Amino acid sequence: MVRKKVIVIVGPTASGKSSLAVKMALKIGGEVISADSRQVYKGLDIGTGKITHKEMRGVPHHLLDVASPKTIFTAHDFIEQGRVTIDDILKRGKVPIICGGTGFYIDALLGRVELPNVPPNFKLRAQLEKKSAPQLFAILQKLDKRRAKYIDKNNPVRLVRAIEIAKKLGKVPPLTKDRPLYNVTWIGINPGDKILRSKIRNRLLARMKSGMVREAKNLHERGLSYKRMFQLGLEYRYLALLLQKKISKKEMLQQLENGIWDYSRRQLRYWKRNLDIRWRAK
Repeated sequence: MVRKKVIVIVGPTASGKSSLAVKMALKIGGEVISADSRQVYKGLDIGTGKITHKEMRGVPHHLLDVASPKTIFTAHDFIEQGRVTIDDILKRGKVPIICGGTGFYIDALLGRVELPNVPPNFKLRAQLEKKSAPQLFAILQKLDKRRAKYIDKNNPVRLVRAIEIAKKLGKVPPLTKDRPLYNVTWIGINPGDKILRSKIRNRLLARMKSGMVREAKNLHERGLSYKRMFQLGLEYRYLALLLQKKISKKEMLQQLENGIWDYSRRQLRYWKRNLDIRWRAK
């Protein structure tokens, strides 16, 4: 069977993936499929660094703004919609370019990892919801050290799901390379620690000037709870704390920058296991 050709661009947050994807799409006749677990949500624009229509430069982008932030868009949802989108792009003679920082979503979409067939355990979830993120992370570390190494330790939703799977199966299933669905060209961007740290800081300040706090306030006024904002992670977690006056603006910026930096480290650790990726500085 001839496998369909796709291009995948990965790397840490703020490294320049979206810009490269647009340039490549314009050059080869491609369309971009966003692989970001939060950019699927409507209204989460400035906080997630979602590409603007101007930045798209006329290149079609898919799997942006496909769900309400009040709901949970799962990896299963991403796979179903992503594979339909890939087929549609190929049928029209274009090249699918998958671009994003959510590694698990990309590997699941490409068939490199098999999603565990574990139904929700609502009794367990009710017990775990009472625990803090550090407590959940400690539980997962005991159950599955490998999964704990790459997970967002401040994201209660992902921690609960990982614990749920680990308790059922003993561990979260690792990557499987025996059933790849596509012929993938892997491109990775890693500008180096010093440059990346500067990019993270500058982008965060630019987001603040663009109205990131106002965006979060508007989301809350339209019915997005602080609890849900906290679950959405990183920017929205700290924005929720700021809006509730639990931290100052200065504290938010410092803690958020450190949180984004830690996240970029986890992203790189995840992708460094993939020896097919050809890395470049920009």
